[in-house]
Parts: sequence; structure tokens; C-alpha cells
Amino acid sequence: MRAAVARSLRQLRRLARHHAEGRAPINRLTRQQNALILRSSASRPLCTVRHNDEYGRFVSPAVESLRNMFSTATADSIKDVPRGGPMVEYEKRIASGDLVDGDSFQVDTIQQLQRLYEDLVENEEACQLDRYQSSEKSGRRRWLWSRLIAQPSTDSPVKGLYLYGGVGTGKTMLMDLFYEQLPANWRKKRIHFHDFMLNVHSRLQMHKGVSDPLDMVAAEISDEAIILCLDEFMVTDVADAMILNRLFRHLFSKGVILVSTSNRAPDQLYEGGLQRNLFLPFIDTLKERCIAHPIGSAVDYRQLGSAGEGFYFIGNECSTVLKQKFQSLIGDEEPTPQTVEVVMGRHLEVLEVPLGANGCAYFQFEDLCDRPIGAADYFGLFKKFHTLAVEGVPKFGYHNRTAAYRFVTLVDVMYENKGRLLCTAEAEPIELFEKVVTVAEAQKSSPRSSRSRKSDDPDLCVDNELGFAKDRTISRLTELNSREYLEDFEAKWQQPLHALDNGGDVVLA
Repeated sequence: MRAAVARSLRQLRRLARHHAEGRAPINRLTRQQNALILRSSASRPLCTVRHNDEYGRFVSPAVESLRNMFSTATADSIKDVPRGGPMVEYEKRIASGDLVDGDSFQVDTIQQLQRLYEDLVENEEACQLDRYQSSEKSGRRRWLWSRLIAQPSTDSPVKGLYLYGGVGTGKTMLMDLFYEQLPANWRKKRIHFHDFMLNVHSRLQMHKGVSDPLDMVAAEISDEAIILCLDEFMVTDVADAMILNRLFRHLFSKGVILVSTSNRAPDQLYEGGLQRNLFLPFIDTLKERCIAHPIGSAVDYRQLGSAGEGFYFIGNECSTVLKQKFQSLIGDEEPTPQTVEVVMGRHLEVLEVPLGANGCAYFQFEDLCDRPIGAADYFGLFKKFHTLAVEGVPKFGYHNRTAAYRFVTLVDVMYENKGRLLCTAEAEPIELFEKVVTVAEAQKSSPRSSRSRKSDDPDLCVDNELGFAKDRTISRLTELNSREYLEDFEAKWQQPLHALDNGGDVVLA
């Protein structure tokens, strides 16, 4: 009887959701049930409704029991039913002026996210989204049990969504808007791709010696989140490339639904990378389990803000100004050398911070990007500091290609963590990457061949991944120094924006 009542309650919630969204009832049966169940108790107590033949034709014994149980508590549970979804929130933000109206590309994308939202609501039970109703077995226990008894594939009945397009077109904003509308009791996770892969490698270290550690890791991840939202899907590391197909096959077989953003179309992922032929099966897996949706807008919304209001100083002679700004931000505190703990698998390493105080850290560019450190160090840095001063950002080319990759990652991590940047640089953001181009750009500029152009300029860096990533970095550097971004930072950290109106020594494209 309890199971029947639970099924009827789910049906009632579904009917309430249809009613709230203005949909027509599914058929005459559901219309009659809805009317009978929700009849106002003010006119007649539910328990005294006459059990005539008409009533019996439409209401099952389980629904009748549900009517007798119907109370304020049940009505409150109906209020918890997810309503609206990302489309409603998107329209609210346009109406309030927070978003720009008239972007057909964003509208197409939000419609895709709304469709996904509705599919998830409809298949909540099949997808095991409710963390309180899912199995109590941990990922490890479930994995050990599956070693003993062969488990059937449990691919989700709902396909995920892979959003890709140019920089600043709103991919991350739309995915976050979708994520924020998902019920709090659902198993969901939103994380940057860099951070996600660091977490995967850390888990792999913990499960060394297991026959299939990737399966174990996938079991743990799926135990925590069925809906996995990954921002900035970008494969540049060969170690990541070699495990992605097996990892995501395990994840998808455990019912995980991927929602991701990227600057690259699926077929362009890891283009030109080492041993890419071993990576190609992942692309097939991705397209099989996700709908790839392009955002074709040419508008970079980050560039529409008030650029040039922040702490981006051009020229080596500005190092004194940078130090003065840094000192004004830390106030009366004395900056001292500090350390940041960085988790690398099972090991704890330490990143040296030359100067730090009051949540602000000061680095020479070489100390951050010309050393063998990476995303894990940068994530550790922003767990301790909210403001980063970097002195001496150079122009990038073939000679410092590795440093350029690290700088791109640093800006990504800073942006993900809503950090604040102060820096001196050799040139404006767009000029920093003038000598970094994709193969297509090189061929367009010099039809003979990309190698011919490289021989004309030995410092030209022809690199597809870096060539695509530079646009995102330029866009984010612009936004990091916009008044809108820094005012949001001030509101979050209650840090006064010193000298924003004293912009004589600030230059930014």
C-alpha cells in the first residue's frame, strides 16, 4: 500500500507541475483525477466525498487512500516540486535588465537547457537523482559488489548537453543558470574541468593496486553526483587524454549525465595532441551520450563592460606603481613570505609565496609560470588568497610557449575562483598573444604553409590548443579589470577598490 501511495503522490506532484507550468492535462483520466484530488476541502471534507460510480471509474484505491491522507504536510510537499526551470529564470533576468535581450543564440541554448531540465524532472526516479532515495551503499561498496556479480549497464535515459562556441558568449552563465534551478536534493556537481581532472588523478593515486581504479573512481563520482556540470572542457594534457574515454564510459554506464561548456567542438578536442588516435574513441563516446549544441554568437559580452578600470599596468616602469597598489590593499599588515599547501594525490606539497598579507599575494611572473607548477598549485593559491599581484607578464611566443599555457591556466583558475588580479605587463592583453596562432590562422596568413610562416618568424607559436585558449584568456583579462567585476569582488570581500577612479596609470584595451 505504501508503494502505491508513493506512486500516487508522485503522480500528484507531476500534475501540480503541469498545472503550474500552464500545460494542458495529459488526458481525460488525469484531468478527472486532478479535479477529484485537489477539490477544495472548504466546501466538503475530503473524507465525506460520495464514493459513487463516477468516482470509482477514475480513482484507484491507492489514490483514495492518498485523498484520506491529504493534509497540509502533503500540500507543502507539492510546493517543493521543481517549477519553471532555466527558461523562466532567464526571462526574469532579461526583464530585470541583468541580461541583454535579443540574443537568438542564447535563446536557442536556453531552450536546450530547458528541454534537459524537463527531461530530468520527468525521469527523476529512473535517473536516481534524489540523494535521499538513492542507494546507501558507498561507491567503494558498490564497486566491490559489482566485482562479485556482473552488473547490467545503467546508461541514463536522458542524454547530456555539450555547449560549445566562442569566448564570452554566455556558455558558463547559461550552464550555471541551469544548475541553480536544479532541486537541492538532487545529486549534482558543478566544477571546472581543470579541478575535476585534478580530483580524478588524486583519486587514482588513492586507489593504486585496484584492478580497475578508473571504475572505482567513476563509482565514487557517480555516488556523489549524477548530473555533472563541467565548465571549460579543454584537453591539453596527454595524461588526461589517455584516460578520458575509459573514465567517461564508466561514468555513463553508472547513469551520469554530463553537461559541459567548451570553446571547442567535440571533433576539435585535443586536436594535434600526442597520440590523438587513442583519444578519438572518447569523442565518439561524448557524441553518443551528449547532444552537441553550438552557440554561434559573435558577441563577447565580457568586452561590453567598462574595461580599463582595474589594475592592469603596461610597461616595466610600472612595477613601483604595482607595489604601491599592493601595499594599499593590504593596509597596515606587513607582507611576509608564506606557504600554500597543495594536495597532489596522496602527497602534500608546498608552494612558496614570496610575499603575502591580508588575503593578497605578490609574485614575479617567473615564479608563477616559468616553474614546473600547474592547476593544482593555482587552486591551492586561491584557497588562501583572493587577490594576486603579478609583476612582469611578457609577450608570448614559441620561446615561452609553456609559460603561456601556465598563464592561461592561472587566469582560468583565478576567474573560476572570482579572484582579483593586479599586474604589470609588456603589452595590452590582445598584444600578449599576437605570436600565438592556430594552424588555420597561420595558413590563412601565409598560404604557402604554416611552416613557411614559422620560418619567417622563428618566435611564431603555431599551436591549436593555445591558439583557441588565448581568446578566452584575453576576454577574461578584460573582464577581470572591468568596474562591474571589481564591484562584485568588493561586495563579496568587502575590500575597497582603491584608486579605480585614479586611472591615469591604467591602460587596458
